[in-house]
Amino acid sequence: MLNYLWSGMILIGILFAAFSGKMPDITTAALDSSKEAVTLCITMMGVMSFWTGLMGIAEKSGILKTATVHLFALSKKLEPLLTFLFPSIPKDHKAREYISTNMIANFFGLGWAATPAGLEAMEELQKLEEDRRLGKAAGPVRKRGVASNEMCTFLIVNISSLQLIPVSVIAYRSQYGSVNPTAVVGPGIVATAVSTGAAILFCRIMDRKS
Repeated sequence: MLNYLWSGMILIGILFAAFSGKMPDITTAALDSSKEAVTLCITMMGVMSFWTGLMGIAEKSGILKTATVHLFALSKKLEPLLTFLFPSIPKDHKAREYISTNMIANFFGLGWAATPAGLEAMEELQKLEEDRRLGKAAGPVRKRGVASNEMCTFLIVNISSLQLIPVSVIAYRSQYGSVNPTAVVGPGIVATAVSTGAAILFCRIMDRKS
């Protein structure tokens, strides 16, 4: 769907430029954007290398192992929230562990750590759907290819994710010459808090309707 959307927007832009006599501007913009894309990739490579290096140091020093223990303990404290958001997922199901890890990683702006946990959570939710079709687990049974309520809720909450430190946005602002790249932290917390609250409210309303 996104491929069609972006292709349509590009096509409309080219046609508009052709009819308004601004094709040279399109060519210039395309070349400038290509240059900015390469520069941004190099900058993001530096940011990722920095955080990967810190993770390597943490692993060698044993900090990562200690943090994993605390992260697991912290994820257990999210059980009431997970029960509220995903009442149909059994309490001992592995999906809850991956969902909580994903939410915590997103909260601290660790998108690279959140993505693997999110994929694992979706796989576990898919297994839960298969168990429901076979009668091994309780809950509404969906047709194959149709996302469950839990999948939709997790996706919406994951997209709206409350963030404490938006690392990627700070990197982008730094790349484009912001005087104070971290100034976005406060507004980001407010914005993501509102979006997460709206997402949770929407999910609960849709759950009741279904």
